[in-house]
Amino acid sequence: MTEAVPSYLSPTGQEIVFLLLGAVAVGSALLVVTTRQLVHAALWLVVCFGALAGCYLVLTAEFVAWVQVLIYVGAVVVLMLFGIMLTRAPIGRSADLDSGNRLVAALVAVATAAVLVTVVVDGFRTAYAPLKPGAGAAKELGASVFSTWVLPFEALSVLLLAALIGAIVLSRTDIPGGGSPSPTAPSADRKPPIPPPGSPPVHPHEPGDAPHAPGQSSSSPEPPTHRTGGR
Repeated sequence: MTEAVPSYLSPTGQEIVFLLLGAVAVGSALLVVTTRQLVHAALWLVVCFGALAGCYLVLTAEFVAWVQVLIYVGAVVVLMLFGIMLTRAPIGRSADLDSGNRLVAALVAVATAAVLVTVVVDGFRTAYAPLKPGAGAAKELGASVFSTWVLPFEALSVLLLAALIGAIVLSRTDIPGGGSPSPTAPSADRKPPIPPPGSPPVHPHEPGDAPHAPGQSSSSPEPPTHRTGGR
């Protein structure tokens, strides 16, 4: 006898919890992109990542859930908050965070979500995988990554290393092609400006020379002479 496939009209407790966590994740994700406060957006992102970690726990993927919490919530969001504080970004409501393409973005998002949901429902309509405890543990995932998916894993490592090197090159100013130097920084290759036609020639001052007043000769004055003898 074949195992009976449960119906969508009679969901189990795990499916109800999964749907509730999915609704929390979607709602918080919408608040991330619609709020006008950067700090609130980062905090709503924490809620979204936490809901995703809960979804992984329901699917018995304990290792992925803890990685989601430790890396995304504990590292990425904290890094974003530090970036907001160190760059002195506006903490309150900011009109610059809003865009005039909200309608177009909403239409694209709804169309993309409809296509994804249609493909997933059509492809996995009758698929059912029973949730077995321990299938998402670190041992099973490690064996799968380093046996079946070892080539994509190494390719991703090389890609992340290339991105890190590129970020270092772009952030340094002493490397040709890196960040642009400050406009106030002196440059040895900078040439003096060319005066317009008809203007008097400008002689550059040597280091240590005092500036001359207008109308005063730049040559050194003659030493004073003293007369000797009678009238």
